[in-house]
Amino acid sequence: MVADDKTGTLVFTYGTLKQGFSNHGLIQDMISTGDAVFLGNYQTLEKLPLVCGPYRVPFLINLPGSGEKVWGELYAVSPRALTRMDELEGTSRGHYERLPVAIDGGKDGEVSYVEAYYAHRNYAMELWKKNGERGFSSYTEKEAKGC
Repeated sequence: MVADDKTGTLVFTYGTLKQGFSNHGLIQDMISTGDAVFLGNYQTLEKLPLVCGPYRVPFLINLPGSGEKVWGELYAVSPRALTRMDELEGTSRGHYERLPVAIDGGKDGEVSYVEAYYAHRNYAMELWKKNGERGFSSYTEKEAKGC
């Protein structure tokens, strides 16, 4: 699975952009305009810390080998949609940074390299430590209500 001009950028979402969560309206809007397509549920190939920060907001931390393999949703998004997602995630303000992540492609051990939003490196390790260096495998209603 590789993004191209027809499919756009493949983005792995693991938190509030997922179905049923507060920011999924953005994804729904992008789907309705043809700027995004849901491709399915996937899991990261490696363990990565997924933790909650202020206001129960989830953050993926770029610390491979720590935490758990993380479940999320994969979308193919247009350049216009990617700009909207970058704005929401605050990439220009140092909130998140969009970086590659390997996911289990599901077929015959296929590995796909896609993009995900990680906690910005300026504070990621602090979040990891504040969470007792423990993460979870999926952002659910439980985490949303009481991280």
